[in-house]
Amino acid sequence: MPDTCTLDTVTLDGSQGEGGGQILRTALTLSMITGTPLRLDHIRARRAKPGLLRQHLTAVQAAAQICGARVDGAALGSRSLHFVPGRIRGGDYRHAIGSAGSCTLVLQTILPALWFADAPSTVTVSGGTHNPAAPPADFLIHAWLPLMRRMGVDMDIELLRHGFYPAGGGEIRARVTPVAALKTLHLCERGTPLQARAVAVVAGVPVDVARRELTMVEAAALGAEVELRVLPAREGPGNALLLVDQHSEVTEVFVAFGERGLPAEAVAARVIKAARADRASDAAVGEHLADQLVLPLALARGGSLTTATLSSHLETNMEVVQRFLPLRFETTKTAQGHRIAANPAASGQPSSSCQSQTSFCIPPGVI
Repeated sequence: MPDTCTLDTVTLDGSQGEGGGQILRTALTLSMITGTPLRLDHIRARRAKPGLLRQHLTAVQAAAQICGARVDGAALGSRSLHFVPGRIRGGDYRHAIGSAGSCTLVLQTILPALWFADAPSTVTVSGGTHNPAAPPADFLIHAWLPLMRRMGVDMDIELLRHGFYPAGGGEIRARVTPVAALKTLHLCERGTPLQARAVAVVAGVPVDVARRELTMVEAAALGAEVELRVLPAREGPGNALLLVDQHSEVTEVFVAFGERGLPAEAVAARVIKAARADRASDAAVGEHLADQLVLPLALARGGSLTTATLSSHLETNMEVVQRFLPLRFETTKTAQGHRIAANPAASGQPSSSCQSQTSFCIPPGVI
């Protein structure tokens, strides 16, 4: 593999597949890591409000800053983007979304690129940390981060302040040290049950709401320890119920959010239903965690997992990855649901059924 090369632009249609922001985020990450210019049209075309919202624009701006990219189309509402990356640089980065847009989705765009930077980095993002449309900060910390560490990533993630929808105002900080190479990860089973913990969080909301949620969890006989967490009113208003289900191989985080007119019992019922469905499956990881593992497996040039659900979101994410890297995701129906394996493409063979393919070209010093 050459140290340097000039790559053709990868052009993606943002309306394909699930048609949401994940296409943008994954494409930006891989554009930075491989040094491949990106052209993305019809951004978030399948969403009620298409184009770049604040959290997507922040992700674009953050990506551009860490690699000195040239960018056209970085504006609110933009439906097209041209992104030409430069070298990934470590440093101290701070980004404010300016709304309750998800901090976690911004972090997941840039953190994998910073694994291959030229120096350690600290990234602080302010905005929404507990947003119904995105994984909460607890998911990154308890479910995603331990698996990344198993793959050799030296990284810490800290929730500094909660930020609920629609007010936002939360803050997350991540510290990253560059990694020489990622280790492969194989998750065929979740392993031995270790601990389950339910946490009801309230800020500027009556404490009784959280107590009723925890009472429901205890009655569900999930074997979960319960914790009531009352935050300062200035961090609200907001309410979240989380269940952290830890096994020897993987940890899942289930969450539901309180909202006006929704009884506390209904919030608890959502978490209980999700936890029971996951436990009834023999698959190693749930739908959302599977989606977040596709990119790291690809960057490690191999790995596998089992998941109960092969969602459109997951399939679209795999297709985007295959446009940038010379590998194929093979999916097999199993008794557990679906097995997904990331395998390097055979020499001279395309990595997917897409018409336009690129080589895995790495800028000097990145990997």
